[in-house]
Amino acid sequence: MKMFCRTDQKCICYLCSVDEHKGHDTVSAATERTEKQEELDRSRQKIQQRIQRRQRDVKELQQEAEDVNRSADEAVVDSERIFTEMISFMKRRSSDVKKEIRSQQKSGVSRVKELQEELEQDVAELKRKDGELEQLSRTDDNAQFLKSYPPPSQLTEPTDSPRPRTNRPCFFKAVMAAVTAARDQMQTMLTENWPKPAISDREEMLQYFQEIPLDPNTASTSLVLSENRKITYNNKRMEYPNHPDRFLFTSQVLSREGLTGRRYWEVEMSRHAVVAVAYKSIDRKEFFEGAFGRNNKSWALLCCNGFTFKHDHRSVSISAPQTSRVGVFLDHSAGVLAFHSVSETATLLRRVQTTFTEPLYAGLWLGSNGHAAEFC
Repeated sequence: MKMFCRTDQKCICYLCSVDEHKGHDTVSAATERTEKQEELDRSRQKIQQRIQRRQRDVKELQQEAEDVNRSADEAVVDSERIFTEMISFMKRRSSDVKKEIRSQQKSGVSRVKELQEELEQDVAELKRKDGELEQLSRTDDNAQFLKSYPPPSQLTEPTDSPRPRTNRPCFFKAVMAAVTAARDQMQTMLTENWPKPAISDREEMLQYFQEIPLDPNTASTSLVLSENRKITYNNKRMEYPNHPDRFLFTSQVLSREGLTGRRYWEVEMSRHAVVAVAYKSIDRKEFFEGAFGRNNKSWALLCCNGFTFKHDHRSVSISAPQTSRVGVFLDHSAGVLAFHSVSETATLLRRVQTTFTEPLYAGLWLGSNGHAAEFC
């Protein structure tokens, strides 16, 4: 079996090369072994390079975990020192800040350890594979070598993706800057302008992207639906059938499905629109109480010459230029809701930390004829 038929990818004897395999592409087994050996060596070199990169990433993650712990400890100590100088309102806020820091510490360390475990598993798998290839490369018998040679798909390694990074230490520094400034502007600073940690960048949030179909049975008769994801305001009333879920006096609509877990979606809209989330139990029959943001069952971002956040009859103006696209991130179990303006990047506009008692439904509102909004 000293010949190799490249046509049939098998070892053959000399007689077969002039008989059964006549006219096929045949070479000596030694020649084929030499070429395959070179290919194997190149594959091993790439794997070894990946092992080195992964091991370096593991060390960096360990250092990152230490930085998160150190920054969190420093933030807790400094915040307690400053809070002792403040009035009773600041003492209550001290407990909230400590919980916020520890929560970021816990999630940051947890995320780092999760990534570290994944990378260590990747390294172990690469080492195992390299060991198998090394054992194969030492095979003396050419026929056995070629018989056991793995297919090309097993030798081609995927390109390493950039390693995700956490940004918790920056958040801790922002908290401490806010606590220091709070000595001069206590209540306003701690209730309205408290620094909020960026939940994630847009690339990370897109991992939880959710397509949002609208529920036609909730749409106001002043809204025209297209493809169950776009609405356009029309002064002429639509002839929709009566339905108990329909908004009667507010030009708004809800999604068809309730949202739990982690979800992210984006809305492209005109300059006068509202992007919201609401419980299914929101009032459908009242003009004022049923509007997004004017009750305790909905959270809304008004997009009109800037941004205004509304919830439970309260409004907060947000100092940021208006964009035509808004992103919404929801972590239902963690009680986190965040609105972002989206252009080339996502910029955090408002972050809500609460406890959600029901699934949330994505909502849209329009206020002017011809204006439109759609889920991207």
